[in-house]
Amino acid sequence: MTKIAIILGSTRPGRNGEAVARWVLDIAKQRSDAEYELVDIADFNLPHLDEAAPPAMGQYSQPHTKAWAAKIGTFDGYVFVTPEYNHSTSGALKNAIDFLHGEWNNKAAGFVSYGSAGGTRAVEHLRLVMAELQVATVRAQVALSLFTDFTNFSQFTPAAHQTDAVGPMLDQVVAWSKALSTLRAA
Repeated sequence: MTKIAIILGSTRPGRNGEAVARWVLDIAKQRSDAEYELVDIADFNLPHLDEAAPPAMGQYSQPHTKAWAAKIGTFDGYVFVTPEYNHSTSGALKNAIDFLHGEWNNKAAGFVSYGSAGGTRAVEHLRLVMAELQVATVRAQVALSLFTDFTNFSQFTPAAHQTDAVGPMLDQVVAWSKALSTLRAA
């Protein structure tokens, strides 16, 4: 069975991302095309990148890196739930991505973003990062506005059309993850 991680990309206290990630997981769990799991980067307590060797070498020395690599390596694709901070993703998510290399390769990714402009600029940056890591990013995405999909900018109350947007994004992530399986097997 294809395994998809829904990666919660914020560690900020009081973060909006947790409600968003659980919402995506609830929608995904109604499907039978893949196994979906919520992966919270906060659970891995990753410090600022502290590996001596470049991640592309795959010579991880720190226990937290080894645990993170073991988790990420088990998935065929990813849905990144990202805030937009200053026209980009969170530093915590970028740091978590940068810890690894080969574990990301030849997989697919989709995005659910949130921010004042729907988090779209964070996704633009993440697409560039994913390309370098040989991750195929799908076109369909979910962009949540702090103005219309959150009450008082903090209580997640997504508009109905946002729920409808999750399905096509998951369809693409699962299809591309399956299509890339031959590359991962080689």
